Amino acid sequence: MKDASPAPAVGSSGDELDTDLLKHILGALGVEGTIPLTLDGLATVYGAWCRRVPFDNIRKMISIHAGDPGPLGGLDAADFFANWLEHGTGGTCWPSSNALCVLLSSLGFDARRVAGSMFDLGVINHGTVKIRIDGSDWLADTSMLTNLPLPTHGDLYIGGADGISAEVERVDGSHVIWADFVPMPVYVPCRLHFDPVGADLYEERYEIFSRAQSPFNGRLYFRVGGPAGASVILGNVRFSRVQSEVVVEELSRDGLCEQLRIAGVSERMLERWISAGTLDMSFDPANIPPTPEVAGVRPSLRNAEPDLD
Repeated sequence: MKDASPAPAVGSSGDELDTDLLKHILGALGVEGTIPLTLDGLATVYGAWCRRVPFDNIRKMISIHAGDPGPLGGLDAADFFANWLEHGTGGTCWPSSNALCVLLSSLGFDARRVAGSMFDLGVINHGTVKIRIDGSDWLADTSMLTNLPLPTHGDLYIGGADGISAEVERVDGSHVIWADFVPMPVYVPCRLHFDPVGADLYEERYEIFSRAQSPFNGRLYFRVGGPAGASVILGNVRFSRVQSEVVVEELSRDGLCEQLRIAGVSERMLERWISAGTLDMSFDPANIPPTPEVAGVRPSLRNAEPDLD
């Protein structure tokens, strides 16, 4: 179904983070010293993010299922980072992309919010971040966790780093990103639609649209990056990549909670999540939404030749 909403208003990259909070964030990311406003500097920050900031729906599930009438947590960048520092949880695409955009802007990068369609459904259901360096655009995505920024200034890119592969192709004046999402058997396309967008569109998509309907409302989704690729907990099943193979492990209730503790989730946050009834929901097959079909195949399977410039 096509998204009938109007084109979003253009906005800035958001407020800068407080100096003390910024220092704590960089320390928790393991980023030291002066960060150059170059591709190497961006790769350092984004690579650290991929390894240490999870893409997860824990706070969102608590807000929805504990009957909290307030806004979904994490869309404010300072709130997002304060929660991550204290409790080890991140957020889904809208809050995490907003937080990364504000972080990079606070460091002096020319970062901006972008909106697209995951699974290329025509519905604006995904937030991501572009950064302009020396006239070229790079994508730093908090869901794909590709370890290195992806180029979005050429016609075709096929590559990756540290066991993570991704592909980018120019289509109809924009780009489609093809990413490896374990446990999906094929690469998932994400078409970039609006560039740039303001914080108001992020708020609308997160607070109104995703609260009403989202694959991240009914069972646990916890994704964290690593050198061999992202590991994912879907409901009560953990998927991880070991030597190019995907290892599948069904978890008990205690085992699931222990995996979240190992990933850095605080005991207090875990207790809130369990109290909201969301641990039980993650074991209920009725809370498994249907996975959209992937239309088309990625460029490398079409014998496309990458742009080497």
